[in-house]
Amino acid sequence: MRVIELLPRLHMFDFPIGHAYLWASADGLTLIDTSLPGSAPELAAAIEELGHRRSDLRRLLLTHSHQDHAGSAADVAAWGDDITVYAHRADAPVIRGEAPGPAPELADWERPLFDQVHSRIPPVPPAPVRVDRELDDGDLIELGDGVRAVALAVPGHTPGSIAFHLPEPRVLFTGDTIARGPDGEVILGVFNVDPVQAITSFRRQARLDTEIVCFGHGQPLTENASTRLRAAAGLLSSVRARSTAGRHDAPASPGSSPGTR
Repeated sequence: MRVIELLPRLHMFDFPIGHAYLWASADGLTLIDTSLPGSAPELAAAIEELGHRRSDLRRLLLTHSHQDHAGSAADVAAWGDDITVYAHRADAPVIRGEAPGPAPELADWERPLFDQVHSRIPPVPPAPVRVDRELDDGDLIELGDGVRAVALAVPGHTPGSIAFHLPEPRVLFTGDTIARGPDGEVILGVFNVDPVQAITSFRRQARLDTEIVCFGHGQPLTENASTRLRAAAGLLSSVRARSTAGRHDAPASPGSSPGTR
């Protein structure tokens, strides 16, 4: 796992599958996603190498319920008593282990890719984790130093997928709703439970004013982010294009099937 500075207060934890991001402020840290189960020790070590303590964490924001994003949430939430765990209310029961996640609607070209990705993920189900605050579209989260995150409901990848937009620094965290391939191309995330809804959610995010876009898979956009998102959104159709297959170094999520998260 590599640590990449995107802004003085924003770092990317570049995992092989499922990136996480750290936002630092004077009143504590905010972690966005946690990668796969077993990633908490690496996250803690990286946070400490940046000069913080794991006990400085105040907020854990989960973009959705899949195990490559919420997989280590239980371990991270146990770092301290002052950590608030946030997730959209539609995915909260899955994250808490109360319900299975719905299976993705896979196109024919996605099926071998889906199997390939799952073969790289340890067969260890993530531990259930509490959700302290269930989010709805438009909810605000105070990150400290006057910075707010706006919770955007962007369903399609999962029913409760959520993006976090920081208007003041113009940063967007997309989770798996949008991804970026190894060639740098911005693409619709794969393995969606509702592909048409996923396209609508992509287009909604493309309308935002952004300078940095942080994906769950693929390298962040740090130049011309708004322009590139809008260009990619303009290429989407109501039917998933086969051409997106094979352009993804770590596809937008291993997805979920009944009984998995």
